[in-house]
Amino acid sequence: MCVLQKAMEGAALAEGLWGLADHHEKLGEIGKTIKCLEAICQSQISFLPLVEVKTRFRVSALLLRYSHNVNHAKSHLERCLLLLKSIPSSFDLKFRTFSLLSHCYHLLASFPPQRNLLLKALELASSVPQDVSAYLWSCNFNSQLANTFVIQADFPSSLSALESGFLSASQICYPELQMFFTASMLHVHIMQWTDDYSVEKAVQRCDEIWQNISSDKTERCAGLFFYNEMLHVFYRLRLCDYKNAQHHVDRLDQAMNAHSHKMQEVQQLEDELSSLNHSLSRYNLPSRERSALSARQSQLQERVNALSPSSSTTDNSLEPAYFGNTDRAWTARLLLSPSPIDGEWLPKSAIYALVHLMVVISGRPKGQFKECSKRIDSGLQIIQDELIKLGITDEMQFLENRVALELTRSEYAEAQEALVEMKSLFTRFPTILQASECVIEMLRGQYSHSVGCYSEATFHCIEATKLTESKSMQATCQAFAAVSYLTIGDAESSSKALDLIGPICGMTNSLSGVREEASILFAYGLLLMKQQDLQEARNRLAKGLQIAHTHMSNLQLVSQYLTLLGNLALCLHDTVQAREILRSSLTLAKKLSDIPTQLWVLSIFTALYQQLGEKGSEMENEEHRKKKYDELQSRLAEARGSIHHIELVAKARLEIHQVEEDAQEQSVVTYGLSNLDIPESVGIEGPSMAQSSSRLVGLDAGKRWGKRRLS
Repeated sequence: MCVLQKAMEGAALAEGLWGLADHHEKLGEIGKTIKCLEAICQSQISFLPLVEVKTRFRVSALLLRYSHNVNHAKSHLERCLLLLKSIPSSFDLKFRTFSLLSHCYHLLASFPPQRNLLLKALELASSVPQDVSAYLWSCNFNSQLANTFVIQADFPSSLSALESGFLSASQICYPELQMFFTASMLHVHIMQWTDDYSVEKAVQRCDEIWQNISSDKTERCAGLFFYNEMLHVFYRLRLCDYKNAQHHVDRLDQAMNAHSHKMQEVQQLEDELSSLNHSLSRYNLPSRERSALSARQSQLQERVNALSPSSSTTDNSLEPAYFGNTDRAWTARLLLSPSPIDGEWLPKSAIYALVHLMVVISGRPKGQFKECSKRIDSGLQIIQDELIKLGITDEMQFLENRVALELTRSEYAEAQEALVEMKSLFTRFPTILQASECVIEMLRGQYSHSVGCYSEATFHCIEATKLTESKSMQATCQAFAAVSYLTIGDAESSSKALDLIGPICGMTNSLSGVREEASILFAYGLLLMKQQDLQEARNRLAKGLQIAHTHMSNLQLVSQYLTLLGNLALCLHDTVQAREILRSSLTLAKKLSDIPTQLWVLSIFTALYQQLGEKGSEMENEEHRKKKYDELQSRLAEARGSIHHIELVAKARLEIHQVEEDAQEQSVVTYGLSNLDIPESVGIEGPSMAQSSSRLVGLDAGKRWGKRRLS
């Protein structure tokens, strides 16, 4: 009787403290809420195990949602699991505890304990009656387990876990969950990329599953739509299939605009609801007015519910598995899957920034500079607003594209400014942005080449090859360095260019995309022209032009290929073909505001008119060339006059400022977007001045750099 009485007293005390905790939580007093709950855990009174488990679980959920005290939450959850061992049923509570404790281990980067915990959770899920709830929890645990394996670069085990999750989702005929696991498998295949066939099959599987989801459900799966479409873009860009990537970029852009307008409408409705609630809280409100306001409140709430994703109206007690914090409103999240997974791939603002970035990457090679500049500004604004809160580092990729865009249209001072900002970010956060160092060195090389510092350009491009393990990136950097060596023009430099091109010419079939092949063919064709092997040069350049035009839609590279082919036709005394090719090249160069290529073409036109004896055309062309030359010199002088010019072109690696960085931020961000190996579409810089143009077109001077050939 005494034991029963104590149990009843304990239950009454727990109920009272829970009620008080509810009161404080409604008022937003989270600290007081936690104190009320922890009073139960620290009490000398004995409570039933289930009372203590529920209390500790709620404390852990609050700590994870509103604080950074992960260790404290972990301790509560570990105690919960110990207590739950003595309780034969309560499977749902056990599953929730497993899931939330796994989340703690993930935040603490304790991956082996997390893996072991999830395996135990899956074992429990397989031992209980196989109803819908059991299958859903199997999906939850397999998704977390797959993520743990990916972080440890165990891609086969990750794919196995995702396949198990897919089978569980199939057992309950849940197409949205099936799509979640299928898309996740595609993501892993893209990161692993053992062969093109496996990735292509994963893409096809995603398409098949998505088509089986009814339209009313796809409209409520915004996060899953963005995830799937973005993965398709990554896949196409990895193959340098820019034309097919454009279709998915357009779908993403349209969906982003529609979703943004929808969220604006929701925000307006919620603002009005908040105002109505405030009015209804007045105690002296006349009954007729209260009735009218209540009716309007119901209408607004129905509209908000209609616009909200279905999972936002379900049980919110489940914390996210590993995707992010749920304390943000659903309007700020793009959920990937139904409960009990929910979660998101990236925060909504990061997804929006990525969409802007994809528009830039697909639009810049086509010369859509105005739209690209607008998107870069929009993306940078999003990231600057969210960087501190979310730890997003996509800003580097926006800046990378800004550098390339400004170099293409000969705005060297603006390119310099963006490159300095990239350099500043990297030196401040070298660990988080480690993957960006190679790109920065490559862009320093392109900048150096553009402003006429060719020796410095070769240094930075060669340094870039040492900073990446990607064979494709290394090949691209070597091709850039070779072009700079050939622009220098002496025998020693041309020999060094051959040494760079030789090893990569035979490996084009093993590279991941056509971008690298186009870069190599450009450099090799230029070298063959230097060696007076004009017919072989024509074959290589024609093949490169086809790739640049058909697969890449890179107008700058097409223009530069045409310039070389026009020059080649002139050397072969085919003046009719030379004139037509050079006109096309000049038209493209003008569209891109690419002054160096314009000068290059105009220099060849001068030689053409001289060969034809068209003195009037020659004089008119020379007058135009001199104006462009003066314009270029003015822009170069502005860039060279900057205090940052010397440090950017200097033959030295970046100096790193050692700062303390959050360990978890390092692991998450470094593993994130930087490892997707999305190929940027930087064109091969042409010669930057009329002086260098003469070096590249002076084939009649009889210079021979040796007849060493590439097999």
